[in-house]
Amino acid sequence: MSLLDILTLDRASGDVFVGRGPAYPWGGLYGGQIVAQGLRAACHTTEDDRLPHSLHAYFIRSGAMEREVRYEVERLRDGRSFSTRRVVARQGDEVLASLAVSFQVSEPSIDVSTRAMPEVPSVHELPEHPWSPLVERRFIPTDELGRAAAWMRVTESLGDDPRLQLAALTFLSDDLPTDSVGMLHPERVLPGSGKWPFFNASLDHTIHFHAPVRVDRHHLHDFRATRFAEGRGLSRGDVFDAEGRHVATIAQELLLRPRR
Repeated sequence: MSLLDILTLDRASGDVFVGRGPAYPWGGLYGGQIVAQGLRAACHTTEDDRLPHSLHAYFIRSGAMEREVRYEVERLRDGRSFSTRRVVARQGDEVLASLAVSFQVSEPSIDVSTRAMPEVPSVHELPEHPWSPLVERRFIPTDELGRAAAWMRVTESLGDDPRLQLAALTFLSDDLPTDSVGMLHPERVLPGSGKWPFFNASLDHTIHFHAPVRVDRHHLHDFRATRFAEGRGLSRGDVFDAEGRHVATIAQELLLRPRR
């Protein structure tokens, strides 16, 4: 199954959509799939000139990867500049996730960022550490406490649709937060080592989209976990394109428990 297949939803009725996914190596659904498909469902209920600028999701329960996911969209508001949607992801009667997505018509303004892309090795200096044929991932070597960074891109061309490209970024965005929290834990594991002595589950997820992207080209994902308590870790990340432009900010809290 291609990423385009994953991001292509069927309309079941009205503002209800159905999505499917591949088999993942860990045996469950991938949170990035749920959030990306939820975003796609919301996009199908808004005008094409409105791009998502923020997304907030809560993961409520795990899902079965062999079953389709139903996305129910509620149109909360359509204003002159902004649209707001609520999306509930379900399998059967069970709620898997709840999302809120805000869209905006493009608005000319100043463009300022205090976040600068860090100096890192170039893409071609680094080996691949793939977890899926859909994703190319090349970790930046670091032993910095709580940090995980990688050059990432999707491996298929997705064309020029800016909303599809942002959904692909959303698919990728659930990957590195886990590695950064793992690097904050006393039993920390270096990203890409192939060792993972934890049970983990994403709890919530936030993305602020600052600019259009082409995720079929390399972007630097740079995450730092800043707090771990009560079995929960908080990670915040910045995404930069190859020219150094800050295109997105991501935050996630996740559950992390040592395997017994």
